[in-house]
Amino acid sequence: MIKTIDVSVNGQGLYDISSSVCDLVDIDEGLCTVFIRHTSASLLIQENYDSSAKVDLERWLNKLVPENDPQYTHLIEGPDDMPAHIKSALTATSLSIPVMERSLMLGTWQGIFLWEHRHRQGVRQVVLHMGE
Repeated sequence: MIKTIDVSVNGQGLYDISSSVCDLVDIDEGLCTVFIRHTSASLLIQENYDSSAKVDLERWLNKLVPENDPQYTHLIEGPDDMPAHIKSALTATSLSIPVMERSLMLGTWQGIFLWEHRHRQGVRQVVLHMGE
């Protein structure tokens, strides 16, 4: 079974999509694969309780992969595009989460996040594949 979620983004940051994913779980037991259909955004399972964890992650990755690096040659879509591709390559484009009793088996403080690496607003598409 395949379902999709459209996620509106307002620039760089971590967007909690946990409830959107959980709402679409439609199997009793199995595996839910979550996949993002973009090369400048990624997916992450991370703490969803203290928002300072998100801030620290964003700051750390922006420091690791800065914009306007003179080594970048892929500049067609602006100074945030190549760093976004690198950030996506360093993180994940898909996640596999076990399902039991129609619920994702996430830990107490775990949430599913779309990590937008571009500054621009837009809509990102996330695909869910569920199999028993």
